[in-house]
Amino acid sequence: MAKYKASCKHHIFAAQIVYMKFNELLTVTFTLFAVIDILGSVPLLVSLKAKLGGINSLKATLISGGLMILFLFVGQQFLNILGVDVHSFAIGGSILIFILGLEMVLGIEFFRSDKNAKASTAVPIAFPLIAGSGTLTTVMSLKANYDELTILIAILINLVIVYIVLKSLNLIEKLLGPAGLIVVRKFFGVILLAIAVKIFTENAKGLMK
Repeated sequence: MAKYKASCKHHIFAAQIVYMKFNELLTVTFTLFAVIDILGSVPLLVSLKAKLGGINSLKATLISGGLMILFLFVGQQFLNILGVDVHSFAIGGSILIFILGLEMVLGIEFFRSDKNAKASTAVPIAFPLIAGSGTLTTVMSLKANYDELTILIAILINLVIVYIVLKSLNLIEKLLGPAGLIVVRKFFGVILLAIAVKIFTENAKGLMK
């Protein structure tokens, strides 16, 4: 009887641990999903795809995933080696996001259109659009409350979502139509500008301190 009770307690404790880990995974996954905001980036991705002649979905996903995993394990050390602090890194990313937002709102081309999707897979698609400064600093910040395995699994789940969205751009473009794309593009362009300004101002305060 005593062994049975001990066994029951052990199974209950194990179930509680699994439940807690699952909740943590959900929290981290949704946090990264909100920060990456791949759905909000669809209008810009469609625009870049048309301008560049296509997007290498797998390569963009792998590069952005590699950046996130790199910053998960050696992010702070990597920035220290480069002599760059987190605030400066975030400001640099915010400037790129701001330029992308201006392109969407004003219809002015800042990034040269060379019709080479490979050349633009890393910048601006993988960084800062998917794995931006906000995402990378968030990955590093999550380590304060969650273990690395949980964050790693959450990153992989989000990479699957990113890949699916990138592969579905043609379908999304057809569903929205030309007029819908223009409206959504300008709307999210303003959102990108606001995000860029927010990232810049928050990190500029950190630099001044």
